[in-house]
Parts: sequence; structure tokens; C-alpha cells
Amino acid sequence: MKPKLPAIIAVGVLTAALAGCGAATSNPVATNSKTPQQGGTAVYALQPQSSPNWFFPLVSFSADTVLNYQTDYMMYKPLVYFNKHDQIDYKRSLASSVTWNSSGSVYTITLNPKWHWSNGSPVTAQDVVFTYNILRAASLPNTNYAWTSASQGFGGMPTIWQSVTAVGTHKVVVTLTKPRNSAWFIRNGLTEIIPVPKSVWNVHPHTMAKELSFINSVANSPTNSVYNVVDGPYKLQSMTPNSQWVFVPNPGYDGHKSYLNKVIFQYETSPSNEFTSLKTGTLNVGYLGISLLGSKSQLTHDTLTTPYTLGFNYFNLNMNSNAPNGIGKAFQELAVRQALQLGIDQKGMIQHIFNGYGVVDDTTIAPKPKTSFFDPALYTQPYAFNPKRGKAILQKAGWHMVNGVMTKNNIKLEFTLDYASGSQSGTNAVELMKSDWAQEGIIVHLVSQPFNTVVSYSQANATKWAAINWGQGNLGGWSYGNPYPSGGGLFGQGGAENSGGYNSPTMNALIQATYLPGTQQQQLQRLYAYESYAAKHLPGAIFLPWEPQLLVHENNIHGTVSSYNPVGDVIAPNYWWISK
Repeated sequence: MKPKLPAIIAVGVLTAALAGCGAATSNPVATNSKTPQQGGTAVYALQPQSSPNWFFPLVSFSADTVLNYQTDYMMYKPLVYFNKHDQIDYKRSLASSVTWNSSGSVYTITLNPKWHWSNGSPVTAQDVVFTYNILRAASLPNTNYAWTSASQGFGGMPTIWQSVTAVGTHKVVVTLTKPRNSAWFIRNGLTEIIPVPKSVWNVHPHTMAKELSFINSVANSPTNSVYNVVDGPYKLQSMTPNSQWVFVPNPGYDGHKSYLNKVIFQYETSPSNEFTSLKTGTLNVGYLGISLLGSKSQLTHDTLTTPYTLGFNYFNLNMNSNAPNGIGKAFQELAVRQALQLGIDQKGMIQHIFNGYGVVDDTTIAPKPKTSFFDPALYTQPYAFNPKRGKAILQKAGWHMVNGVMTKNNIKLEFTLDYASGSQSGTNAVELMKSDWAQEGIIVHLVSQPFNTVVSYSQANATKWAAINWGQGNLGGWSYGNPYPSGGGLFGQGGAENSGGYNSPTMNALIQATYLPGTQQQQLQRLYAYESYAAKHLPGAIFLPWEPQLLVHENNIHGTVSSYNPVGDVIAPNYWWISK
């Protein structure tokens, strides 16, 4: 998912350090040159059984995956881009500057006039305002529009955005209804805007419902003519569903032009098939499945790196009243959520399933990579693995065993956990959870689903699911697509990603407090209060180990590591090159 630190020089409010990018194991590099060379094709393996399925750069809730954002960044430029050091990188942003008033309620964005669409037209303030209007409409709650934006609830979208206006051709003024912490708003608000050309996409200028319906109709049709006009480093040349997506350089790109002739996103059916392709050289950039780490020595012409992205891993509980068999009412009880968390053997997973890779995590941001955003008090787990304690908590709360299942008021702690297929380590992890929960009288039925299916579950289809796990083994979890880890869109009332319907006035207040202006120390303490409450109250989330990415590249392809951005798990193939 999206989707993380010294603080940006311009904003200068919250200081954090990004470290622990991971070790690398290398084989001798076969290269005859240290100077980037032109030409060649990079074949990039996608996570098993996953594929891009939403190409409009404002992503819908049902398609809110890291892969879709990676795809978008191939073709479109963000208004504001944060690099791996949590600094605004104005060389890779449409904005040349962002300033704000003393209260943090008015933000002025100046666009760099160097940026153009691939048809030669300049990227303008009017494009930004048009895109914002789409974003706002798709973020409004309780509408019958064709799709809901994944940005709903993030960066105050849409509730605190009073107006967004164009001043001339290259200036945009954003006015908020309330003063806000500028570090939070720029990271979580302005980063949500990835402009599209108004001249191409303004198909229904007077009817927003028709406009959003049109976008929905072409969102997964990247060969449609609307995608011919882009401002990113690549254009999509062709696609074959469940096979490959072929990108070629955008000749009119105004940034760092691609060394490569072509980049192919390659669909993978399983980690073992991907491993075979890496071994034979059919792929030159990809992932290594955790279950195959013991075989990495067979990749004699490849290098492995293990960076952590800023994020956390969890599975989601459906707390809606219409969840199957009344299980939503059960999940609303803190005692049930505590028992579920106490049944998670995080250390055992890391040691025996994930080959020692990973870190124990019990809140909304993992302790790796090292960052001041993480509350150091949470190095001590509030609910360390202890099924015996979990069972006792249930019994104290009035649950009792009936035919081997904890039962209360005719509701059984028996439910289905849908989990993402394609990862053996992910399957092993949910099997372990099932076994440990059984010790507490919690009976779980496991159903594997394609990744794109699992991430589409929401409150809108709450009758279809009880609990979902996006997966372990480099597939699951939440990566922050912006580097300020507050939880409005995740666990606040009305957040697009709050698919389980969790609602706590205390949590809402703690989240709102993280948005307020204040000193650096005040802002950190507010984040820590939110994280501590999440760790103890388990907001529809049961926390799982956080794993590093296991990134592999062939030794003759360069730049994959140096250009990789763990903030949002962003790749930049226009900086890759292949030595002859």
C-alpha cells in the first residue's frame, strides 16, 4: 500500500533521521564502464500475482497499492516530491517552491516553468486546480460517485481545504479552514496532488458525476488516448494483461531522461517462477521471496539489498455491524482484539518463517528504518505473544468455550481470514496464527485471494469479509506514501483506508492533535500519544512483523539501489543503466 527523514530544509519543523537502509550482498559486477551508457531494456518483476490496475494518478481506494503509485510515477510528476532523506526535492517536483503564512493556513505553490506535457504544452496552475477539484470530489463522503479517492481523510482531504485557486499561469494558493502544522500538511496534503492535463481530461466540465464516471471507465485502460499526454519520464507503449506492461521514454521529458530504451513491468505467477527468471537472466530487476533466501547463492550474477520502507504491517478487522455472522460486534470488543494480538508470535515468524529478516512492531510505524517518528517507549511490547493471557482476557470479558469455540451472546469467535496469495511465507504466517489462536478458542478459516482482490475490500462490501491480510513476504503492510505518519486516513472516522469501520472519539482527537502547529517536541509528543493509543487499543488492526524489501538486480544494471526511495517504495528507472 502507499501510500516516510533530517527534516526538509524549507519546512524545517520535524527532524527525523532515515537510517538502516539495509545491507547488500554482492557478486562481482560484470561491467566495462563506470559511465552510464545508453540503451537496453530493464525487465522489472512485479510482486507475485499482482498487477497495475489503475493508471489515473489519483488512485481509488479499491486500487490503493504501491504498484499503482510506482506506475503513476513512471508517467506523471507529483506536485511535491520527497526524497529518501525526507527533503523536498524540487528537481523532481513540479513545484519550485512552497511557502506559507505564519499560522500555517495559507500555502503558496510556485510551479517551475520548465515542466511541459509531452504534447509541448506547459504544466500550469490551471492543471493543478483541475486535478484538485477531481481529488476533492472523489474524496467527499456519502456520495454516489463512481469511485472514492484513497486520499479521503489524508491531509485533511476534503474537510479542511477551503479553496485552491490559480494565480496566473504558475502559482497556486491553497487556503485551509484552520491553521495546520506545515510539515504535516505539505507531506500529507500537497503530496496527494499528482496533476493531469486539464485540456485532455476535462471531458465533462459541467458534471462532476460524469467526469468521475469517465475516469473510472478508463482508469485501467492505459492504452486509451488520454494517457498519450504525460509529463513523467515514460509513456506506456503497450500492455498484455497478466503478462507485461511496456514503457518507453517520453522524448519531451524535462527532467532526467532515461538511459534505457525500454522498461517492462513483468507479471509473476509465483516467487519460484520469478526466481527462475532471475537465475536465467530473463529478469534483471526484481524481488527475492523470503522462502527462497536459502537459494540466493544460485543467483551468481545478481546483488541483493534489504532496505526498510517507512511503514508497518497489520491485518484488518471488519468491525461493521453487517460483517458476517455478527463477528463485527465481537471485534468491537477490546478484549477480543487483545486476544488476537496476544496470539501473534512475531518473534517466531521472524526467526522461523522470515529467515531472521524483520522487526517486531506493535503500532502504526515500525522501529525500522530508524526515525524519530517512532515512540521509543514502544520497544516494549504491550501485547507480546502469550495465548494463555489472551484466553484469560476473553474469559474475564464473559466469553466461554462452547464446543471448542469462544462464545458470547450467541456470537462465536469463528471467522474467515482472507489473505493475499502468491507468497509461501505469507501462507506459513497465517497458518501459524491460526494454530496459535486455536489455543485461545478462536477458530479461523483461511482463504487465499489474489492481492488485487484483497485490497479492494471496504466498508461498502462489508458483508463479504471478516478479516483481511494483504500478506507477508514483502507483499503486505502499509508503506507511507508521504513522510508524516499520522493516521487520519487509516484509523480516523471517515478515512478511506478505514475499511473496517473503526471509530473511537479518543483516537479521532489524538489524530487531530497531530495536525496542530507547535514546537518540534510538541509535535513528536502528539505523534507518540497517537502511536501509544493505537498500540494499546488496536484500532481494527492486529499488528504483524515489519519486513524489509528483498530487492535483487543483475550486476550489469546500475542505479537501482542509489535511486530507490524507501519513502513510499518509489523506483526511478530513468536513473538506471545497463553496462555492455
